Amino acid sequence: MVTAARPLPPLPRATARPPRATAVRHLGPNWYACVMGTAIVASAGAALPPHLPGLRPALTAVWAASALLLLVLLGARALHWLHHRDQARAHLLDPAVAPFYGCLSMALLAVGGGALSVGRDWIGTRPAVVLDAVLFTAGTVIGLAAAVTVPYLMAVRHRVTADQAAPTWLLPLVAPMVSAALGPHLVPHLPPGQARETLLLACFALFGLSLLATLLMLPLVFARLLTGGPLPLALTPTLFLVLGPLGQSTTAVGAFAQVAPGVVPQPYDEGFRLLAVLYGVPVMGFALLWLCLAAAHVVRARRRGMRFAMTWWSFTFPVGTCVTGAEALARHTGLLAYDALTLALYAVLAGAWAVAAWHTARGLLSGALLAGPAPAPSVPRPVTGRTR
Repeated sequence: MVTAARPLPPLPRATARPPRATAVRHLGPNWYACVMGTAIVASAGAALPPHLPGLRPALTAVWAASALLLLVLLGARALHWLHHRDQARAHLLDPAVAPFYGCLSMALLAVGGGALSVGRDWIGTRPAVVLDAVLFTAGTVIGLAAAVTVPYLMAVRHRVTADQAAPTWLLPLVAPMVSAALGPHLVPHLPPGQARETLLLACFALFGLSLLATLLMLPLVFARLLTGGPLPLALTPTLFLVLGPLGQSTTAVGAFAQVAPGVVPQPYDEGFRLLAVLYGVPVMGFALLWLCLAAAHVVRARRRGMRFAMTWWSFTFPVGTCVTGAEALARHTGLLAYDALTLALYAVLAGAWAVAAWHTARGLLSGALLAGPAPAPSVPRPVTGRTR
């Protein structure tokens, strides 16, 4: 008697995604904020007024951690684009996610700047300069691309309205300002003459690009806050993102003034020194005002049940730029008040980083931060209406 053969089980699909690809399915560009927030702890602490014993090695270790984290995230995001390309493209077309592509630029720049400020203690000055130059170039190119692409998509594809304005809209616009603030540190390592002056003035152009774009966008964010009511609880920490362009621009003008003598002809070098104080002092004053306003909103949200989300990393890098801005003002004015402000802001930065890092590590160990639907829970959705 002939019996029918049992059908063979189907062969495994060759296109099945490996476990690693599944693990990064919901990994959005907002995760680069972890790198930014960690690197700024190291670079901002490098110029603190008191030189405490053991501080420098600790800061170098923090920078090394940020560099390692950057490598891990770059690899994970490459897997995301390779195996979840449709989702990655959808992120660019999502008005809530697309602005976070500016974080990639700032992460590269922050790690590169940290290499020159503290990382050279471990890897040497020449390798630190090479690493900073590579990351500065890549970060600047990506930042300029984001500064053009994201607003273009917002205009022609995203179809956003004024009542959807959020502080995250500033992210792609502030990336060139980070280049402007960190680029001058490479000027002394270039040959004297045209090369140095070209880089310094290019950074000054990036400063103007980012500043004017921010001045166009910031009124939309402030108007949304006043007329639309407080942001949803999970998005309230993003109010601290406004500090980014304020503190970073103050840092930038201070860096221009520091390297301008001997690089640009007189009287332009003196003009940079005047700009460092005449621009930096009032902008830092407004930054402190916004810091108090944002902190009040966060306290309100916390009392109403705000839980941890990746938006808590907004407490780190923007505050760190205010630390470096206060350091620049202390250096150019000689006032002890700015030294005290630097120490106070750095204490806030260190505490915020510790809290964000602890909760992020705990969330990763439990799988909570990567298990939800894409994008990650911290990525803000368009905000409409008044939230009470």
